Amino acid sequence: MAEAETQNVKARVFISEVDLYASRHLAKLLCECVVGQPANSDTDGEVSTVSRPGVFQVVGTISDPVQEDKLSVLEHYFRLDREELLPKLMDCDVVVYNITQDAKQVEEALWAVSALHNQIGKFSGPKMFILVSTVMTWACSKPIDPDDLELPFTDEIFWSRKAHPNFKQHIDLEKKVVKLGKTNRKLFPTYVVASGLQYGMGEQLFHYFFKKSWLGKGHEVPVFGDGKNVIPTIHVSDLARVVQNVIEHKPKPYYLLAVDSSSNRMEEIVKNVASVLGTGKIQKKPFEEAFLVKDFSVTEIDYLSVNLRMKASYVNELFSMKWICESGLVENMELVVEEYRQARGLLPIRMCVLGPPAVGKSTMAKQICDHYKLHHVTLQGTITETIAQLDSKNVDPGVDFSAAEEQENRKEEEEEEWLSSLKDNMDQNGGILDMQLALKVLKDKLMSNPCRNQGYVLDDFPQTYPQAEMLFDAEEHDVGAQISSSSQKIIPEYVLVLNASDAFLIDRVINLPESVVQECNYELDSVMKRVAQYRENNMEEPVTNYFVEEDITTLHLEIISSEDPDCSLLMENIYNTVGKPRNYSPSSEEEEEERKRAEQRMRRQAQEREKEERWEQEEARSRAACWEEWTKSLEEAKQREEEELEAQSVPMRTYLLEHVMPTLTQGLMECCRVQPQDPVDFLAEFLVKNNSLFPQ
Repeated sequence: MAEAETQNVKARVFISEVDLYASRHLAKLLCECVVGQPANSDTDGEVSTVSRPGVFQVVGTISDPVQEDKLSVLEHYFRLDREELLPKLMDCDVVVYNITQDAKQVEEALWAVSALHNQIGKFSGPKMFILVSTVMTWACSKPIDPDDLELPFTDEIFWSRKAHPNFKQHIDLEKKVVKLGKTNRKLFPTYVVASGLQYGMGEQLFHYFFKKSWLGKGHEVPVFGDGKNVIPTIHVSDLARVVQNVIEHKPKPYYLLAVDSSSNRMEEIVKNVASVLGTGKIQKKPFEEAFLVKDFSVTEIDYLSVNLRMKASYVNELFSMKWICESGLVENMELVVEEYRQARGLLPIRMCVLGPPAVGKSTMAKQICDHYKLHHVTLQGTITETIAQLDSKNVDPGVDFSAAEEQENRKEEEEEEWLSSLKDNMDQNGGILDMQLALKVLKDKLMSNPCRNQGYVLDDFPQTYPQAEMLFDAEEHDVGAQISSSSQKIIPEYVLVLNASDAFLIDRVINLPESVVQECNYELDSVMKRVAQYRENNMEEPVTNYFVEEDITTLHLEIISSEDPDCSLLMENIYNTVGKPRNYSPSSEEEEEERKRAEQRMRRQAQEREKEERWEQEEARSRAACWEEWTKSLEEAKQREEEELEAQSVPMRTYLLEHVMPTLTQGLMECCRVQPQDPVDFLAEFLVKNNSLFPQ
């Protein structure tokens, strides 16, 4: 009964800056683990995915209130003064101060351990103080044996350690913690856990190298210095397990090294990161250039310069701990990279865009790639790119290679053989690569690190159900199995199927620029034959059936217009289906570059608008001048015509006034006087009788 009650009592643990990297993972572990059992492991020693209810109540300070919603601790405190903080520490059974990240915590940790030591008489029970320090307090230690420089330092000789010049305060604090713990170990035991350089779960110190490799913008990842320095490391979760075991077992040694069993050099670490995430190429740079990298603080640059071989003797002897990465970062690079992707949400977006010819697949694929920062992949483009890359790698058989270069040499020879087989096959098939080889080239492209990192948009492929099977299904020797692990990394998450009427396709092809028609072979007769072939291929066994069977999200989109508003709504539908980008937010440099590009676009648009306005003004002035000139010419022509008519009418008027009008006037007057029944006949007779040219 008493034992059951003891198990129900939760130990209260305080952790400083619980929102920072190592402290956050320590808090998470303590919230989930059970005293006396390795966290996340069952009785058979296998990794368990079941989270057990914790027996620790975790509280702590935070450095940034923005992160508070992501914490699983019972309580957190922000910017407490020391008078407010001391009662919080007194309420805890265990106090953990982590000084590996924030140098400001050194002073606070010194105050905390001193203040608690002064309050021993007021303790209601034993309290434990754990200082998570750094191996940088060993950085300038003299070799144990000058004749054997590979002999590792162990925690058994911690008294002989010499600190890096920038970590004098850290070693002074370590000594103070050890000294205060010796006065009353029953009531106030103290421990120093000297942590190796931490990695895993999204990365902190090594994040620059992971990000550089993942982005793949530079072909080579820098190694600052010669890279020969040995880096003592520990997975952040393994560090948390060490602290947990110290809390549970209260070991007799009060100074423990927390490092894994590796002795990896800096060059090895960066090379492996670059190989798993990037091109595998590294470039050595002067160590001073590290100070130009904005991602590094001065403290982190000091960490990268350390050169220590270390062995955690006490941890290995005293604790039966289930390690995550006991053999180190290099040996567990695949696991650590997967943690990095998951922790930072850097998951690839894989997508296929299918549809009949000329429906606008490539236009849409490029817009999606721009929005999500993905790689645009086409079958023909991949074949061309692969051959060009292989062509650029020529092995000179006359060069002697060292043993270290033999493997690279063999790889280059294999690539040369592969290039030869591709070219021979294309020569035999009239410049067209056999589908089996084309699929292998395409699969290699989709398995490349850039496509596995950011993702891809596969444009207009596969076109048939069998092609989809050959590209994405398991290999023949895995018949009956689910999709293989390698294929699982390339199979798309989303398939966009575009469709349009033949009338729309014909109209779109007719209105395409001639350059696009020539480049894509979009002559109308050729396009309609390909459209007919596409519809025939998808009549009996459409390629979309494969993706439906694999439970892949398939979005059918009917294209009815190429106008901007309709296209924008279509793209908005796609973005809502796929979700937010799974990429790094733009860096400050990228934001500045984008701002400059935006300013350039605005200036260019303003210049174009100004130019157009000037042209319109000039055109208006020209039209006004032309109108004025035309009006003036018309007026002048009209005046000339009137003058000509006037000149032509003068003789006729004179003649009529002299010879016709007198007699005609008399006749009209006589007609009015007589008023005959037929005035016209009367007038005619009058004119004949009174005609001076023909006298009676």
